[in-house]
Amino acid sequence: QVQLVESGGGLVQAGGSLRLSCAASGRSFGSYTMGWFRQAPGKEREFVACIMSGITYYTDSVKSRFTISRDNAKNTVYLQMNSLKPEDPAVYYCASRRGIRSMRVVEYGYWGQGTQVTVSS
Repeated sequence: QVQLVESGGGLVQAGGSLRLSCAASGRSFGSYTMGWFRQAPGKEREFVACIMSGITYYTDSVKSRFTISRDNAKNTVYLQMNSLKPEDPAVYYCASRRGIRSMRVVEYGYWGQGTQVTVSS
């Protein structure tokens, strides 16, 4: 069983930065693909980024602005968000899955409770 706990959300001005963290419990953290997703009000949950074995993948709208990383010794994955835009606010979720990277919500078996990111213009 894997438990995920996100932190680091909050209110930031447009153009500002936030770093989200996701602490995972359970064994074999390094063997899981870790992902970040987000869900804005009235919209479906969407893929943001994922990382596995040092390989990262991003949705086009966040490339060059967001960076996903992980510290396997700390069982933690991060999402550094720079140059935040008015279209970025959402609840951000950390998720994990065994196996190769995926952009699909349904392929992730473990989810955190989410952390709210708000961007003021």
